[in-house]
Amino acid sequence: MIDAALRRVSLRGLTAWVLALFLIATIATGMSIIAANRVTVARLVDRRIDVVGDLLLERAGPAGPIPTPALLTRIATLAGQRDTGDIGVLLLDSADRPLGGNIRLRHALPLGRSDLRARAGIAGLSHGRALVRDAGVGRRLVIVAETEPFDDYRTQRTRIYLIGFGSIILIVVGGMIAFSRLVGRRIDEQRAAVDAIIAGDIRHRVPLTGSADVFDRQAAAFNRMLDRIGELMEGMRGVSNDIAHDLRTPLASLRGQVARMAEEADDPEQAARAQGALAQCDALLAMFAALLRIAEVEAGHRQAGFAPLDLAALAEETATMMMPVAEEAGHHLTFAITSRPAPFQGDRQLLIQALVNLIGNAIKHGRPGGTIHVELAATDDGGIALQVHDDGPGIAPEDHAQALRRFGRLDSARTRAGHGLGLPLVAAIARLHRGRLDLGDARPGLVVSMILPG
Repeated sequence: MIDAALRRVSLRGLTAWVLALFLIATIATGMSIIAANRVTVARLVDRRIDVVGDLLLERAGPAGPIPTPALLTRIATLAGQRDTGDIGVLLLDSADRPLGGNIRLRHALPLGRSDLRARAGIAGLSHGRALVRDAGVGRRLVIVAETEPFDDYRTQRTRIYLIGFGSIILIVVGGMIAFSRLVGRRIDEQRAAVDAIIAGDIRHRVPLTGSADVFDRQAAAFNRMLDRIGELMEGMRGVSNDIAHDLRTPLASLRGQVARMAEEADDPEQAARAQGALAQCDALLAMFAALLRIAEVEAGHRQAGFAPLDLAALAEETATMMMPVAEEAGHHLTFAITSRPAPFQGDRQLLIQALVNLIGNAIKHGRPGGTIHVELAATDDGGIALQVHDDGPGIAPEDHAQALRRFGRLDSARTRAGHGLGLPLVAAIARLHRGRLDLGDARPGLVVSMILPG
C-alpha cells in the first residue's frame, strides 16, 4: 500500500513531504527538549526548597510549633550561608504581615507550590518556584528559589535552540534542494533526449558524467536501449528504402513501355487497357515516392534546412493556391486566422506539402458540394494548430489510429484512389517539427489538426 502511494507521488511532492515531516519532527523535538528542560529544572528546584523547608521547620525540642524567634534565627543563619545565596525565605504571621526573612512579596501566595514571575515583585528574580508551608500558630513559611541562573536565561536558551535546530533545518533543506535539482537535471537530460528522438534525431543520447553513479548507470542503459532501437529502425528503414528504390527503376521502365503501347495501339479497347495500366503504374510510383518521402522525413535529415518562416502567410498562400482545385471538384474552400503566431522555425516545402495533403484529403473524402475550412489558431498550451475541417462522413474515433498508420485505409475509402500514405506523411512532418497530428469530430465531418509548438 505504501509502495503504491509512493508511485503516485512526484519527485517534487515527495521532497515536499520529506521536508514537511522533517520540519515537524525537528520542531517537535525542540519543543520536547525545552519542555523536558523546564520540568527537570523545576523538579530540582522543588527538591531543593523542600530540603530547605524541612531544615527550617525541623523540631529540635518537644513537639509543638517552633517559636518565632528561633525560626527567625534559623532563617538568618540560612540566609548567611554561601550555598543558599539564591534562596529567598519569608515568614508571615496570620495576617500575612512579614515577621522576617530576606525577601518581600507584592502579592500573597497560596499554600503549596507555585510558579513565580517578575510580577511577584521579588528583586532580582525573573522566573522561579515558590513553596508555602504552614509553620504553625497561623504562621506561613515562604521559600523561593530561582529557576534561571542569570537574567533572560530562558531567552538565551531559546535562542540557542533556535540557532542549533535552525542550522540543522537549513542544512537539510539545502541538501534536499540540491538533491532535487540534481535529480531534476538528470531527468531533464533524459527528457531532452526523448524530445529530440521524437523530433527525429535518433542519434541523440543522454550525456554521461563519468561518476558511475545510479544516474550514470541509468543513462547508460537508456543509451544502450536507444542504440538498439536505432539499429532496428535503421534496418527496417533500409529494407523499405531498398525495396522502394529497387522496384522504382523497373516500374519506371514498365511505365515507359506501357506508355509506348498506349501510343502505338490501333484498337481503342487495347488503348484503353494500356491507359488503365499506365494509371496503375503512376499510382505505384506515387506510393513508392511517398514511402521514400516518409523515410526521409522520419530520418530527421530535413531539420538542417529549418529556417524562420511566417506560418500564417504560408498557410494563407497554400489555401489560396488550393481554392481553384477545390472549386473544380465542387467544394468551397475558406481560410481564417484566429491567432497569428510568432516566427516559426521549420521546413517551408514540407509544411506546404502537409497542408496540401490535408486539403486534398478533405476534397477527396468531403461531402460533394460541401465546405472545407482551413484555420490557423492557438492551442490552450501555447502551441499552434493548423486545422482543416470538412463536412463529410468523418472517421470514427476507434478508426483514428488505423487512419494514421501506413497503408491504413478504412473500408469506406477502399473504393477511392489512393494508397493510405497521405496522413502518415503529414504525421511524420508534424513530428519532425516537434508536433503531432490529431483527428477530431467536426460534427459533421472530420477536423485534422497539425499541432506545432509555439
